[in-house]
Parts: sequence; structure tokens; C-alpha cells
Amino acid sequence: MLHPHLRMRHFRCFLETARLGSLSAAAAALNVSQPAASKTIRDLEEIVGTALFDRSGRSLSLNAAGRVFQSHVGAAMADLELAQRLVLDPPQPRPVVRAGVLPTAATGLVPRAALAYHGDFPEVLLDVMTGPNWLLLSLLREGQLDLVVGRMPPAGSADTLRFRSLYWERVVPVVRADHPLLRQDWDYGALTHYPLMLPPRGALISASVRQWLQSVGIGDPQPAFENVSLAFGREVVRQSDVVWFISEGVVQTEVEAGTLAILPIRNELLGGPVGITLRDTDEPSAQTRALIAAIERAAEGLIV
Repeated sequence: MLHPHLRMRHFRCFLETARLGSLSAAAAALNVSQPAASKTIRDLEEIVGTALFDRSGRSLSLNAAGRVFQSHVGAAMADLELAQRLVLDPPQPRPVVRAGVLPTAATGLVPRAALAYHGDFPEVLLDVMTGPNWLLLSLLREGQLDLVVGRMPPAGSADTLRFRSLYWERVVPVVRADHPLLRQDWDYGALTHYPLMLPPRGALISASVRQWLQSVGIGDPQPAFENVSLAFGREVVRQSDVVWFISEGVVQTEVEAGTLAILPIRNELLGGPVGITLRDTDEPSAQTRALIAAIERAAEGLIV
């Protein structure tokens, strides 16, 4: 329990004396007389029950007890000053835009838009969350996200949402750069001889991929992996003969760098629209509208 006779003047005088090493200098800094400063230090040492300074002529230096006392009193005074500033001049809350981003938009489109947006609105915190479509749309409905960038919501699930299409994106079979199937005349039936990595059944592109495989004679595909994660898919494909069906935007950087390659196919309907999903019941904030505009600018020319 704090001693009832301790006062702020004791702490201030102690800290100034410790800092300056002189009672006269501390008195001048505190705008009090030297006798008053000397009495304050004597009173403090009587209250705590021990000397806090070693005295040599007119100079004072902290002893072991004084150094311990200084470390704690200094921290306490700093906390008190911070508390006072926060009460008298509370910081203004920083505006935040919360965006859910599917993997197909997280590698190219949204990073470009985010950098441009930050350049125009550096005061806004852009909180980006990636995850599966069902989770992001659920968080959007609950008001925990302001928008979702990715595939169009499934039919029948968009009653409280509205979708704004940005571009059409292909789903493509991706392989390592020296894969045996990398030739224009490869036969679709050859896919049965290689392990497949398909989108999980809960993913938006899952049904269209499986329907395409059925249309080319692979009626009951048995994938070795189900995945839409770039980090996992890239490494598995690079180190094996796996054929990965994935949205082109997810692997665009790797394809451009030559790390991965796209197997040529003739069905351009294997894909779907990428866009922005919002709650139909709310008007987006000014910061959210500005982010939407940045995403739309970044998406120009991405029709594939």
C-alpha cells in the first residue's frame, strides 16, 4: 500500500535530483528554493526508510536503493503522464476497411489495388482476410467484412448480397514447366495417368472442374489432392507430375515467371466471373467506395 504521506512533489524532486546530480539544479528546474528541495528529499528518505543518494559535497548520486526507486518511479510517472494525455486529448479512431479476398484475387488484383489505395488514403487501415468463399460471405453478411473480392456467390445464396462483376477468369490445368503433357496435341484422356489436384468440393470452381472432366471422358475423377492454396499447390506441382486445376489468377505470377505452365485446353467455359460482393442492405462507407474504385481500376484489362 502506498504510504499516505507520499506526494507528487516527492517523486518530481527525486527524479530531477537523480537526473541532474545536484539539489540546486533540481530546485532551479522545479522553480522552488534549494532549502525546499533539500527538505523534500529528506522527507522522502524518511518516508521510504532509507537513504536514496550518496552525498559528496554538493553533488548527489544514486545509491543502490535509489537506482531501484528511480526505475519504478520513472516508469510510474511516464504512465501517469500518458494517462493524462490520453484523457485530455484522446486519439481519433483510425478508419478501417475490412476486405475478404479469395485466393484467385489475392496474388495480383487486390495487392495492386491495395498499394494504389494506400497511396491515396494512407490514413485508412486496410484489413485483408483470405479464406474460403463460404466463410468470407458469412462474415460479410454478419457485418464483419465490408466487401468480398472473388467469385460470384452461388445461386440461391445471394439474397442479401449484390455482386459486381469485374472480369471473367479461366480455370486452368497447371503443371511444372517440363511436364510430359506440355504439348499442343496432348490427349485429355492422358489425365487418367497423372495424379490430379482439384478444388475442394466446397469451392466455387469445384463443380465446373468436375463437370469438365466428365465432359472429356473422366467420369469419376479421384484426385490425389484437394486444394486451392498457392503455397501448397505450387510446391507439389513443381516437385511432381501432378496436374492442378485452379483459377488462373492464383498462379499468374508463377506462370509468367516460368515456374509453372498451363496445359492448353479448348474449353473456354471452364471458369467464371470475378468481382466484388457487398451487402445489399448497407451503403458502403466513403473509404469502402474508394477501395472499390481502386479495385476496378486495377481490374481493367484483366478479361481473360
